[in-house]
Amino acid sequence: MALLSFKKKTDDTKTVTPEVEAFLKGYSIEVMPRTAAKVEDFRALLPEGTRVYIAHIEGTPIEDMVATAKRLNEDGYPVMPHFPARIIHDKAMLENWIAMYQGEADVKEALLLAGGVDKPHGDFHCSMQLLETGLFDKVGFTNLHVAGHPEGNKDIDPDGSSKNVDDALRWKQKFSETTDAKMALATQFCFEAKPIIEWANGLKEAGIDIPVHIGIAGPAKLQTMIKFAIACGVGPSLKVLQKRAMDVSKLLLPYEPHDVINELAAHKAANPEFNIEKVHFFPLGGIKTNANWAIDNGGASTAPANA
Repeated sequence: MALLSFKKKTDDTKTVTPEVEAFLKGYSIEVMPRTAAKVEDFRALLPEGTRVYIAHIEGTPIEDMVATAKRLNEDGYPVMPHFPARIIHDKAMLENWIAMYQGEADVKEALLLAGGVDKPHGDFHCSMQLLETGLFDKVGFTNLHVAGHPEGNKDIDPDGSSKNVDDALRWKQKFSETTDAKMALATQFCFEAKPIIEWANGLKEAGIDIPVHIGIAGPAKLQTMIKFAIACGVGPSLKVLQKRAMDVSKLLLPYEPHDVINELAAHKAANPEFNIEKVHFFPLGGIKTNANWAIDNGGASTAPANA
């Protein structure tokens, strides 16, 4: 006779709350050409019409970016490639990229950001300079997203303040009032709801009414999550992971964004005017893992296209 008896769990039914289902509706997700190439069928993972950002890492050929955009577009997904200012040499190169994306992949959307390199490769060092060229409006881009930093950014404000980040937001707000494109703030990922809510409310108080697409890290091993969080400059909410790492019972379990999603969804349901409009997933543990988590937790709003 066994000394210990463990009852096997047989009920795998997941409870999807209406608040979370509504909050995850229309989520977006990020890929790179090399990660997208590993996905056999996006329509088996992503809901119809999901916006897919394509991250442009330094050294990635523009041809690979365009080919990935074309594939996703043909699968029925609007694509939003990154335009990292610091790896774009000049206006001519920017014009060429835009022409390639539009001519070969029918791209109408872009995420403009400084980019993850210290030294600019040419004339541009920030997203505002890309916007100032007027090229995106000239060719009729419908959506232009820019970066948001709920916990600040030490690369932009080395002194730990938020002065430069705040100045940039005010500039972007003014630009949003003149462009024909719809703008949104796509943010860095965070792990705690309270700082996100305080930051978002602070934007409205400061007169920034650009909608927020909040960055959320998808499920991943805890060690992987901590590595990416440190590399990406995640701020105070990193303590959520550090606390988890100290709990031996949770150390080997993957991190999943249940808590932050549930809290933000509840806040949105209670405050419909809350300016977080969408969720943007960073699939740090893999696209399939992230998409399956969304399917399991988002109900009808996250059902894949082929379902």
